[in-house]
Formats: sequence, structure tokens, C-alpha cells
Amino acid sequence: MLRNLALSIILAWGWKRAAIALAAGAVSSLAMAPFNAWPVLFVTFPIVVWLIDGSAAGKMRGIPAAAMAGWWFGFGYFVPGLYWIGYAFLVDAQTFAWLLPAAICGLPAYLALFTALGFALARLIWTKDYSRVLALAACLTIGEWLRGHVLTGFPWNSFGYALTEPLALAQTASLIGLWGMTFLAVAIFASPSILIDGRSRTARPWLPVSLALVLLAVMGLYGMARLSRTPTQLVAGVKLRIMQPNLAQDVRFNYAAKAEVMKKYLALSDRATGPDSSGVGDASILIWPESAFPFFLSREPDAMAQIAALLPKGTTLVTGAVRPPDQPPGTRVTRAYNSIFVIDDEGSIVSAYDKLHLVPFGEYLPFQEFAEKIGFQQLTKQVGGFIPGTRRRSLEIPGAPRMLPLICYEAVFPGDVTSRDDRPGWIVNLTNDGWFGISTGPYQHLQQTRMRAVEEGLPIVRAANTGISAVIDPLGRIIARLDLGVEGVLDAGLPSAIGPTVYARIGDIPAALFVALAMIIAVRRRAPPRA
Repeated sequence: MLRNLALSIILAWGWKRAAIALAAGAVSSLAMAPFNAWPVLFVTFPIVVWLIDGSAAGKMRGIPAAAMAGWWFGFGYFVPGLYWIGYAFLVDAQTFAWLLPAAICGLPAYLALFTALGFALARLIWTKDYSRVLALAACLTIGEWLRGHVLTGFPWNSFGYALTEPLALAQTASLIGLWGMTFLAVAIFASPSILIDGRSRTARPWLPVSLALVLLAVMGLYGMARLSRTPTQLVAGVKLRIMQPNLAQDVRFNYAAKAEVMKKYLALSDRATGPDSSGVGDASILIWPESAFPFFLSREPDAMAQIAALLPKGTTLVTGAVRPPDQPPGTRVTRAYNSIFVIDDEGSIVSAYDKLHLVPFGEYLPFQEFAEKIGFQQLTKQVGGFIPGTRRRSLEIPGAPRMLPLICYEAVFPGDVTSRDDRPGWIVNLTNDGWFGISTGPYQHLQQTRMRAVEEGLPIVRAANTGISAVIDPLGRIIARLDLGVEGVLDAGLPSAIGPTVYARIGDIPAALFVALAMIIAVRRRAPPRA
């Protein structure tokens, strides 16, 4: 039966072939958060192998046929995985709703080009035995890596995230990072495709599947051992309070709502959470989310005075804010920074970080001046776009370890989080996922943020406007969280960092070795034997 199914896929052509690839990609998206149904990949990735097997026939035989199958697979994968981006265009529907179809289909169509590239490269070194699975794993990893870097990169929902639930499986990321996990995910889940091979192609077609299952079990056992050996420990004397206001987007960007926003923040931050709670007085660090204010905080003395009145002696506020550039008083602000401020109990800004990795079309427009002249504007409506920061650096926090600030999707870029020369004690990720409503997007964002904790061996504290706010230990365990779409405060200790992981020390070298070795094996298996 399996062989008959495989042959029907291999021999499919035209719209049937495109439909099979599209459906396989769509089903594969279920492997990502919040579903985490990664066993479906044992069905869909063998289909990928058979599609490439069948690309030798038809009018566009070979590499073009493989690339087309890859594009349809990628498009099917990214549309249901990224549909939530469309919510952002409905926040101000009168201005942006007409762009909704382009957003929901345009971005997946672009990202699918990298999947197509992976399929095409695989076809270039394709073989007739088990090594074609290694070729696919190597080439899709290359495509995914490029997707994470080209044009500022967007590595969202890379295939390696399928191996993050249960958490024991994710621990392998501490050794090989996301790209190594992507290679393993493709190799493991594509392995059942070999079962259809006759003895003339693969001597023991069951062996690759058995090895893949053994590898999956070893990953799980390693992860369980690592989790059991490393319990969560807390930094002495540090008490966190995360404020999740659950504000609507039209309020967060409306200057007229200034008083309403401040009143809510102040009241919510000082809310008692139990009979023994004294509100914000219990916290040594209070944390508010990204771009918290509909005004320039540093230019609003009354708001700074209210913050000073709120903070008890010894309590520090970490908050997102839009920061105007340094310029003469009275000058019209046309561009600004998306920033994080550290504010002491006297209401003084003691340090700041400016977001380095801006969101295309959200915080800036490619060819900004030209795009604005013809009537386009980014979703945040910041005239001229936001200004990128100059460097990533950790910040001093009184009474706590040095903190590395990350804003929004800066937390989804593996290997681009910390510096080996400036290792912090913890990471704070301020975000505003309210753009994306009650959807799968915030769950995916949290999943990817947890992976950074595992990769780096650092705790991450996440404050999100509408959720999901969380405190994550350096092995990815969530020790406290506020769910999506709720208003509240979250009190927790600060988990201690562990020593630098293998990945933190050597980066993507293991992933590169996996890819290189797999390609060497495939090329050697493809080469005709010597006479």
C-alpha cells in the first residue's frame, strides 16, 4: 500500500502534483506552535522525497520541476503558518485593509522561494538510495538558513522548531542550535520515504527509519537527563513583576489616550495579587511591554513624575518606549527609535537600548522616501520610519545581573542574540503581539523565544502587551506565564543563568558540518563507480 501511494505521488503531474505539494506543506504547519503535532511530518516529508523523485519526468523535468514542487510546498506551509500577519492590517482597516491579500499571500509566496531553492539544490545532487534523504536535509537547511538572513531575514517557523516539544527534545539545541535542529528534523521525518525502495536501491530500507527513531529517542533521553540534572535556580534578592495591560492597538498609538494609558499602567502595576501582597512594593524590577506609551516618554515630565511616585525605593522599571533622536528643542520629530529604557526610583532614565533589527513594512519601508511619496506608510505610521540602533549591548540593572534587551522579533534570530565578549545574566524580551490578535502568532513567537533560552543557557523574561508574558529558565522551562488576551501582573523570581552552552561557544559549526558531510555523502553516492 505504501509503495502504491508513493508511486501515485511520484507519477503525479500538472495540477495534481502542485495540489499534493500544497497540501503536504499545509499539513506540515501543524508541527508548529500551538499545535506541536510534529508526528505529521513523518507523513509529509516522505511526500517531499517522492515529489523530488518524480521530478525527473514531465515537461519541466529535473531541477525546474523540483523547484516548482518546493514552491508549492512552501506556499502551503507558510500561508496557514503566517495567516495571523493579516490581523495587523485590520488594526487600521480604513488605511491598510486593501493590503490584506498581499500580506497573507505575498509574504508566503516570497518565503516559498527559499523552499523552492532547497528542493532545487537537493535535486541537483539527488541519488537513488538513502543518501537522498541526507541531500534533502542539507539543502533544505541551506534554504532555511538563507531565509533567516537574506534581506534582514525572517526565520519564523523554521523546520527545526518541530523538535521543541516535548521540551526534552529541544535540549539538543544547546549543542547544535536551530539550524542543526532543522537538519535533524528533515532527516528524521523524511526517513520513512526509504521504505519503498527495493533491495536494488537500498539493501536494508528499514535501517534509515530505525536509525532516525533511535536518534529521536537519544535526543529525548539526553534532554531528560539535562533537565533532571539542572533544576531551576533563582537569583537571590531579585523579584520581578511583569505588567500585561492588554491594551487595544488603537489606544496604544493615540496621544489623546495618554492619561488613560498612564492611569491603567500605574493601577495595574500596583495591583495586589493576594492577601499578603503589597503591589509593586514586592518587586525589585517592574517590567512593561514594548512601545508602551502613545507619546515620547522622555519628553513628558508629568509621566516621568508619575513613574517616580509609583516606584518604591530600590525598584527599577524596564519599559519599552519610542525615543526621539537628539536634536534641538522645537525641532519636528520625523524619525524615532524603538527603545527600551531603564528607569530608577527617582524617575531618571539611567540607560537605554535602541532596537537594532527593525521589522520591514512594520517599522520601516524599503525605499522609505520613494514609498512615502507614492502614498505608502508602514503599519506604525512613524513618518520616515524608525531609526535602527547601532549595536546590541547588555545594560546594568541595580541589584541584578546585567540584562540583554531584545525588542519584539529580535528574539527569533539564532546566533544573533548575545556576544561572547558581553555575556549577560539574563535576557528581557519586550514585545507587542497585540498586532496579531488572538491567533497562533503569539504562541509561535513564544516557542521561538524559548529556543533562544535553550541555545544560550540564559533565562528570558518576556513582557507582551496582550500576552504571552512569561519567565523562562535557561533550559526553556516556563516557570510563570500570563496567557494570551488577559490583563494582569505576573510576579516571579529571576532564574539564574547557567554556563555557556556548546552552541553559545561555537555557534553554527555543528550545523555546517552536518550539511557539508551530508552533501559529500550524496555527491559520492551520485558519482558513477569507477571502471
